[in-house]
Amino acid sequence: MQVKKIDFIEFMLQSGALLFGDFTLKSGRQSPYFINAGEFFKDGEQLLKLSEFYTNMIRGTDVNFKVLFGPAYKGIPLASVVALKLAENGTTYKVSYDRKERKDHGEVGMIMGYTPKDGDKIAIIEDVTAAGTSVREVISLLENSGIDAKVVALYISIDRMEKGTGDIAATEQIKRDYGIEVYSIATTTDIIDYLENTPEDCTKIPNSEMHAAKMREYLAKYGALN
Repeated sequence: MQVKKIDFIEFMLQSGALLFGDFTLKSGRQSPYFINAGEFFKDGEQLLKLSEFYTNMIRGTDVNFKVLFGPAYKGIPLASVVALKLAENGTTYKVSYDRKERKDHGEVGMIMGYTPKDGDKIAIIEDVTAAGTSVREVISLLENSGIDAKVVALYISIDRMEKGTGDIAATEQIKRDYGIEVYSIATTTDIIDYLENTPEDCTKIPNSEMHAAKMREYLAKYGALN
């Protein structure tokens, strides 16, 4: 496991974002672990650390894009802090985000911040993706707005490595359906590896072997690698 992946898993544990137990996901699946990404946004120090992880990932992929799009709600602060960190490192991107509810007064558009133009290349940034919902929603929003821009990448924190609506991984389905590459800081198997082989100087998780076994069972049922 790469050092940055270990560091990110440690960050999730210390921030309270990575939880083990019995959780019902939006999909209805019963999961032995959960990423509560809202815990990332509790204070400025955590936001700064989070932006550093995303910035390192983005700079390492060498994807050519102009706009960083943060889907509401958690994508909004995420896109903002990551764009700030990238600008601090010498690369400036436009920042766009959407609103969930249409307004009938003032600024009535559904896209806030920078409005993408025809020909723009867009990267979506969010916490975790399970079925590629945000990608479909952003593409639909652009089409409904009459904007001929192209989404070229999706950046997420954790790839849960689960099947989407078919028998392939959600991330592979996004690539197949839209030609969009998906990049993650770490994956479910990285978390399992951490639980089974926790480095000496890292956080020790009670019953780590049990949690790892349950996660493997979960992937055997819902994962795209079985």
